Amino acid sequence: YSQVYTDIAAVRNIAPHPVALKVILETSKLSQFDIIAACKIAEAANADFVKTSTGFGGQGATVENVRLMKSVIKPGMKIKASGGVKTVNECVAMMEAGAERIGTSNGVWIMKEAQSLLEDVTHAVGDKGRENSRPLDSMTRMFSSS
Repeated sequence: YSQVYTDIAAVRNIAPHPVALKVILETSKLSQFDIIAACKIAEAANADFVKTSTGFGGQGATVENVRLMKSVIKPGMKIKASGGVKTVNECVAMMEAGAERIGTSNGVWIMKEAQSLLEDVTHAVGDKGRENSRPLDSMTRMFSSS
């Protein structure tokens, strides 16, 4: 563990804030204990993000692993869920579990799916209930720039 910490801290030293430092865990190859340890090591080395996977080395992100990661990192540290996120529902589930960002090669499809869902909601609601409510075009954090 000490070598992992030393490596991450060295990168942080070379790339200080405001550069965002993401540590990729490849969670599909780790036990829950190792995921917790990796999150705490990344936190101690002042990483900004822990990322579930590269998307190339196994299962990719799972809601369970994102929840576990969120439960052990300090406030302000972020999670990027990557690998296997292919639909709006999967994207929203990852964000609800604690992911701040989503890494996917299906971004265009997800946004088209979201647009279609938004159009369905807009059509179903019509002008009823639009007073005193959020604009429909801001239905989820998915559309934020963070």
